[in-house]
Amino acid sequence: MQLSTVEIVKPEATNFILGQTHFIKSVEDLHEALYGAVPGIQFGLAFCEASGKRLVRRSGTNDALVEMATSNALRIAAGHSFIVFLGDGFFPINVLNVVKAVPEVCRIFCATANPTEVLIAETDKGRGIIGVVDGEPPLGVETEEDVRWRHDLLRAIGYKA
Repeated sequence: MQLSTVEIVKPEATNFILGQTHFIKSVEDLHEALYGAVPGIQFGLAFCEASGKRLVRRSGTNDALVEMATSNALRIAAGHSFIVFLGDGFFPINVLNVVKAVPEVCRIFCATANPTEVLIAETDKGRGIIGVVDGEPPLGVETEEDVRWRHDLLRAIGYKA
């Protein structure tokens, strides 16, 4: 077995969801779930088919995001993995539950805008995702001032009342 990492290539603030699914129907079902979740959503998704033609299947509402998803999926090249890139102003918190509810989705590895590396295991049979490195390690523990800042931020952006 060979272990390697694949860096997700994207603009700094772009959010994405990386997961595993199990069927070619996933592309259409993920598209429908995302499209129905948030009016006007901009996204691109790609899915690495693990049998048959073994193509990267793709879809979305924004050509640049579809291309970003496709190029990252080709680099990851792990069977049955999928990646969704969200357009500006769209966040995983708004779509994650509908993505997880798609019957073909087996797991979510991450949903983030952080710099991310995908940990890949490769055998004679193929490649699989064994995890992710999402962001950087902590530099300390929050203070009372940090707690107030977090509390105020969540209310200012409308996620808490």
